[in-house]
Amino acid sequence: MSDFWCDKKVLVTGHTGFKGSWLCLWLTSLGAEVTGFARIPPTTPSLFDLARVGTGMTSLIGDVQDFAQVKKVVTDYRPEIVIHMAAQPLVRYSYQNPIETYATNVMGTVNVLEAVRMTDSVKVVVNVTTDKCYDNKEWCWGYREDEPMGGFDPYSNSKGCAELVTASYRNSFFNPADFAKHGVAIASARAGNVIGGGDWAEDRLIPDIMASCLKNTDVTVRNPHAIRPWQHVLEPLSGYLTLAQALYEQPTCFAEAWNFGPNDMDVKPVQWISDYILAKWGNGLSSLLDQNPQPHEATFLKLDCAKAKARLAWQPQWTLSLALDSIVAWYQAYQAGADMRDVTLSQIQSYPFNHS
Repeated sequence: MSDFWCDKKVLVTGHTGFKGSWLCLWLTSLGAEVTGFARIPPTTPSLFDLARVGTGMTSLIGDVQDFAQVKKVVTDYRPEIVIHMAAQPLVRYSYQNPIETYATNVMGTVNVLEAVRMTDSVKVVVNVTTDKCYDNKEWCWGYREDEPMGGFDPYSNSKGCAELVTASYRNSFFNPADFAKHGVAIASARAGNVIGGGDWAEDRLIPDIMASCLKNTDVTVRNPHAIRPWQHVLEPLSGYLTLAQALYEQPTCFAEAWNFGPNDMDVKPVQWISDYILAKWGNGLSSLLDQNPQPHEATFLKLDCAKAKARLAWQPQWTLSLALDSIVAWYQAYQAGADMRDVTLSQIQSYPFNHS
């Protein structure tokens, strides 16, 4: 697969974020010609700055809410592959800022797809959404790609809307049946509760735990019994890369929605995650229950990834324990003053993916 990415022109929106930073480092290490378009890094510190992600790629600062900016980037840099990751990604923030959430997640997607429609360079679009796009009934089995879209909170609902936008553009303008006319294959990718080193977002479990560890204070946990499909960031990113290549090579076969989640054994409650990390960190810290009122968040959510496993031959590679071990090692290296670009690239290279 690494040979495929060599010299490919790739546009990554949201490249200054947590997932976007990991993806851009991975793509540049595979020899891709990467252009990133995003707002300034959303946190201080940020993985983008710590790992010097902008080195070896073209980094452009802008906003997907601005169609003129998006169109200019696509027109000027003429990517072959677009991986759209720019988003307002936080549930609790969406309650406080619903207009921004919808403007970024829905109209930002419209702007990217419309810019693609107006250029002739793009062959593949992967729109990254979330597992929370489904109408969550909190049942015990995983959601399949054809389940209804929904979303209780503004973030989740906006991502369900972004999925509907993607489907509409695929049906109306990028229909696989008319591929010979338009030449674009478009798919969406759904993953959630992505974890890894370098995440500093507020009100997210792993960043909250690691911030407490770095300060040597006990951890406050909001929803200890909530069960989530945890996965290291490299797992869904490998899915996005696999999907993009499949779309490029067989454009009429894979232009649809795809789930990328962990195996069932790695669907764990919040308290399990907290206890594991604190034990691994080893400073005798404890977790405490946050007694403040909390907005609604799903209690149980799981994805059915059988389609990706069967048709894309994609499989999760790291167990949850290995993922958490790598996260603790990343933050311990950060605490020790290590070169975090080297640390992050080393973890990418250790992931079982065809790097040769």
